[in-house]
Amino acid sequence: MSEVMSRAGSANRDGVRVRTGRTGRTDHAGRERWSDSPSGRRGSTAVAVEERAPAPSRTTRPIALVTGGAQGLGAAIAEELAAAGLGVVVADIQADRARERAQLLDPVGDDVAWVPINVADRRSVDAAMDVTLARFGRLDILVNNAGIDHTAPFDEIDPDVFDEVIGVNLLGPVNMTRAALPALRRSDRGMVINIVSTAAKRTWPNASAYHASKWGLLGFSHALHAEARTYGVRVTAVICGGMRTPFILERFPEVDPETLQDPRTVARTIRGLVTAEDDSVVPELTILPMRETSWP
Repeated sequence: MSEVMSRAGSANRDGVRVRTGRTGRTDHAGRERWSDSPSGRRGSTAVAVEERAPAPSRTTRPIALVTGGAQGLGAAIAEELAAAGLGVVVADIQADRARERAQLLDPVGDDVAWVPINVADRRSVDAAMDVTLARFGRLDILVNNAGIDHTAPFDEIDPDVFDEVIGVNLLGPVNMTRAALPALRRSDRGMVINIVSTAAKRTWPNASAYHASKWGLLGFSHALHAEARTYGVRVTAVICGGMRTPFILERFPEVDPETLQDPRTVARTIRGLVTAEDDSVVPELTILPMRETSWP
């Protein structure tokens, strides 16, 4: 448990300006319900406010773990969910960046923790899950966001590199979901969000490993949805078009950023999925920039 990466401290309860909050209440069955609204109405989305919303109990508020949470879309998702009042675990193979991101979101360390993780390594995944449950006592939302790519023709890509892409992008979410599922089943709002890609719908040259991993992830997500809905866990595949993140901009500097979407837009969409009524599920959602080039 030496990997618990959060700082102890009392809650900063006074004088803090917040955009939104989440409120908890119980339903007729005694289960806590929570909403993305200062008023506590389930499922309603609050606009920015300059007053503190009532905070849910720290023992019952929802907890989200975001893989690849140190930068790019993962960082935007972690920020949105933290702003919505969730406890968040920033999980990333880049430990220093994960720590910095968590401390940026919550300098005190009460609400946001971080943990190093290699999603392709089941022992690393199990250790991160142990840390999360020891730190917060529960897990309600798993966001499988971590991903890598290697651009090369199939007949030139090293087999080990191909396997690495499959290991992170496809087997990583499988490993994470297997480890998280017992906790998600105990939650009354258990949810798995798999970050997919238009690469699961269309193909282009020099990306065979990436396409294989994302087509596989979309299939896994739908299969899991068919099973998990029977025991109350919602599963959503979010198919994202190109975003202004290091994943694209650092590898393809020739790409016009104006053809890409802001990752915060995708993150806000995911926040909406998380805070929606739990009597419905969205198995698949596509969000694209207006000038997307890899989609009709």
